[in-house]
Amino acid sequence: MLLKDIQDIFHKELDDIYGKNEVDSFFFMLTESYFGVARFALVLTPDFVITKDQESLLFEALSELKLEKPIQHILGKAHFYGLEFLVNEHTLIPRPETEELVDMMLRNVKNNPKKETLRILDIGTGSGCIAISLQKHLPNARVYALDVSEKALYVAKKNAKTNQVSVQFAQADVLSLQDLNVFDEADLQFDIIVSNPPYVRNLEKAEMQKNVLEYEPNLALFVADDNPLIFYDTIANLAKAHLVNEGSLYFEINQYLGQEMKHLLEEKGFSNVMIHKDTFGVNRIAVAFN
Repeated sequence: MLLKDIQDIFHKELDDIYGKNEVDSFFFMLTESYFGVARFALVLTPDFVITKDQESLLFEALSELKLEKPIQHILGKAHFYGLEFLVNEHTLIPRPETEELVDMMLRNVKNNPKKETLRILDIGTGSGCIAISLQKHLPNARVYALDVSEKALYVAKKNAKTNQVSVQFAQADVLSLQDLNVFDEADLQFDIIVSNPPYVRNLEKAEMQKNVLEYEPNLALFVADDNPLIFYDTIANLAKAHLVNEGSLYFEINQYLGQEMKHLLEEKGFSNVMIHKDTFGVNRIAVAFN
């Protein structure tokens, strides 16, 4: 069957759900991942023919896309900050706003090189995208990461191996942590603590798409409406105890709770608390100093 004919079927079945451009993007992601055929090659070769087995792969993906399963879950991978990460139903799909968080951290470190060896902690690591990206770009740093989910940590460890970095992982529920001795090192102190914790209130579920609600882990997404800053409050307390003097704390935050975040961190005694907007113009990153 001609690959172009299958592309036409994708558009017929999916355009009303995703739009033409998004469907083209999905189709070319699939052909490149499954067959190693780049987009430009298909454009230059309109009579490209695939086998029955290859057809089956595409039509199976089509069926999953009709159910609004994320393309990253279909492919089993996602790209983040120039690296490739395994993802599945136990991990959040890395997002552009989190890339902005990593980019800000790296720029700040490189603009203020005070120490040769930094200690960095990522709380709620999920796929490991933050911790691994930081370790990849700061090879002299010592990066630690924890998550409550054993299945997410399994994915994160595979991602660290694939991307050829060494990150120290530990399983722990941050809400019940009194200290950070889960890493088997006494009195650990960090130069940077970062977290992208659950921050979507249940009342905001109506704003979310089916591909997120039905396929990504609720454990990593949602918090109770009456205590939406519970993770930030707990992590800020840990940070006060485990950040070095002038150490920095970075959060990805709920866009609607920027001022509440600033107030919380200032009440905890952090200085130079700043709320930054992302490329979409919404409050997305909180930065504070010990």
